Amino acid sequence: MFDLFFQYEFLRNAFLAGIIIGFLAPVLGVFIVVRRMALVTDALSHITLTGIAFHLLLSQSAVFLQAINPLYMGMAFSVGGSILMEKLRHVYKHYQEIAVPIIMSSGIGLGVVFISLADGFNNDLFNYLFGSVLAVTPTDLTAITAVLVVVVILLVLFYKELLFLAFDEEQAKVSGIPNKWLNFLFIVMTALVIASSMRIVGILLVSALVTLPVAAAIQLSKSFKQMFIYSIIIGEISVISGLVSAFYLNVAPGGMIVLIALGILLLVIGGRKAGGMGVRKLRGRKTLEWRKA
Repeated sequence: MFDLFFQYEFLRNAFLAGIIIGFLAPVLGVFIVVRRMALVTDALSHITLTGIAFHLLLSQSAVFLQAINPLYMGMAFSVGGSILMEKLRHVYKHYQEIAVPIIMSSGIGLGVVFISLADGFNNDLFNYLFGSVLAVTPTDLTAITAVLVVVVILLVLFYKELLFLAFDEEQAKVSGIPNKWLNFLFIVMTALVIASSMRIVGILLVSALVTLPVAAAIQLSKSFKQMFIYSIIIGEISVISGLVSAFYLNVAPGGMIVLIALGILLLVIGGRKAGGMGVRKLRGRKTLEWRKA
């Protein structure tokens, strides 16, 4: 079954990109879920769509843009939106959650305007919205690999600080950790992962790949490190199984990946007699977990 995936270059690209995304999305998803920032992924995915639609619109009049991958414009918009979101969180200090709907609604509004101003790229947008095995190009794979290298390096360097911020931002600030700078760094990393994931999962479904494996891992984990491991395993199973089944069923891979991740989550929840025990254990350890990591 997997022989075909290594026989053709476009399938190899999709498979390798899927493995990378299956690692990156759950890894950052652990921090995102613990920090209760799940909606941030939706906001950044919509901003990414805006950047891609803007690129496709401009490329109709600027021919040189047709040779440039729209993914880069999507990444630029996603990073810009993440920076603006972090700025808004400081503007609305007592209502920080309002920054998310502001960015999300702005992204949707701009995206709709850009799409309505141009015709002729509906097929391209469909691939970006729901993912495509055929659409992953060598330049996409290069960009995704670059994001992997950057994110892994930053996580290795700042793992304990990001972990402390995830569990108790106020205490981290008192302890002297530069929370503003690290929050900025984390939101930019999230933006890059969201933008790079949309080729495989699709913009509308990428938040599911970030959160569903983590939701399942929470039910299985007894520690924060275990939650990382289970999240990555479930993410990889979902992506690889989703890509293979989508190819043979001739459907969008994003939907299959999400359905498999959802199926795993339901099996995990249904298989546990004491649902939520993992959550309670993690909450009980959270004040000390960052020191042991």
